[in-house]
Formats: sequence, C-alpha cells, structure tokens
Amino acid sequence: MPEELAFERPREGTYGAYYQQYIDLVPDGDLRRLLPVIFDADFRAMRTITPEQELYRYAPDKWSIREVVGHMCDTERVFSYRAMCIARGDQTPFPSFDENRYASVARYDDIPLELILGELMAVHAATILLFENMSDAAWNRVGTASDTPVGVRSLAYLCAGHELHHMNILKERYGVMDF
Repeated sequence: MPEELAFERPREGTYGAYYQQYIDLVPDGDLRRLLPVIFDADFRAMRTITPEQELYRYAPDKWSIREVVGHMCDTERVFSYRAMCIARGDQTPFPSFDENRYASVARYDDIPLELILGELMAVHAATILLFENMSDAAWNRVGTASDTPVGVRSLAYLCAGHELHHMNILKERYGVMDF
C-alpha cells in the first residue's frame, strides 16, 4: 500500500454511525505502524492484571475481566475476517453478531487470563499481517455487514478502536491498570 493510503482515515458511509466512537479513538498516522504499537502497549498493560482480579465484575450483570478480554479476541476475529473477505472481493453480506451470546457460550471465566492473552496475541499477529500485506485495491474495497456498508479500511480502524475502547473500560470501570 502506498504511504499516503496508510494515513487516510475511513470515509463516512463506509461504517455504521455506531462505530464512530471507536474510530475516533484511533490516533492519526500510518495504521500499519499504529496497530503493533497499540496492541503491544495494551498487552503489556493487561499483563499487570493479577489472578485475583481476573474474575472481577464492576456490576453483577457485567462481564468479568476475562470475559472482556475474550470479547476483544472474538470481536477482532470478526472484524478481521470481514476485512479479509471484503478485501478478497467477496460481496456476501455479513450478519450482525451477538457479543453477549458469544461471551456466554465461550466460557472465558473458565480459562486463565494468561491463556486468553496468548490467544489475543495470536489474533493480533494475524490482524497485523493481514493489513500490512493488503493491496491498494483491497484496502479500499467496501462490503456489507449488519445491513450497513463497511470498508476494509474502516474494519482496520475498528480493530484498533474497539481495543482502545475496552482498554479504557478496563481502566475506568474495572480499575485494574494504569496505562
């Protein structure tokens, strides 16, 4: 991808309005360079969570820390899979996904955070390589998800922004780290 494309933010109309909150969290710059920096800083911060904190919920109906991190894995997989398919020219519309159902079925509370973090690192590595190796044409393709146009560039930003959103929640609502 030429350097100038890597600095372009997603265009309006290539993501649902709900996702603006995530895209706004991503700093300006070359997203190919930002993703590894964001992911590495977040991983280092999450490594400070103690085993005693892993099952903490700030309210009875909220996810545990393990479930939040598991949700981050699931969501990045969904976003990056959609990006890969759209980048490859697949115009099949993607349905919505129910993150609460995924969390309840995944049983992340039964998995030590250390293992969930290992999974998250693997997902991050695949995501980084996916976006680093995309052609110009692929980077600019648009498909449909949840009955809304979504671009590959938008999905890349959503991978970063969604993670930043949940890192803020872990800090502000769970009080478990300072980054």
